[in-house]
Amino acid sequence: MPEGKTQTHAPEHDALPLPDYDHLPLGSLQHRVRTLDEAGLRDVLAYEEAHGHRLPVLQVLRGRLQELSEGAEPSEGSPLAPAPEHAPPADAGSQVSPDTSGPAMNPPSHGTPENPAQPRPTG
Repeated sequence: MPEGKTQTHAPEHDALPLPDYDHLPLGSLQHRVRTLDEAGLRDVLAYEEAHGHRLPVLQVLRGRLQELSEGAEPSEGSPLAPAPEHAPPADAGSQVSPDTSGPAMNPPSHGTPENPAQPRPTG
């Protein structure tokens, strides 16, 4: 087997242990792979080698695989946990109503047809 290759059969995208793997930024991927065991990491690495072959991603994956082979343990946490790069779902409906809106604003006197003259009379 050539150096740098881990296995010849790449898993399907839906079988990867990291959801939305293809859309994770490199910084998030570095933290997410720490939760994977060696088998899960090898699956992700084989998928990357077969599909994306992105050098920075391969370096992260191979580096973590090296750490695991030297005795590192997967960290706690879930690879399925909410990711900070994804916005939380929107709440249903708007909380703005006439009761919660701010005070009425009067436009400045310059530039509007309703208030063409300046200065205003003071008395």
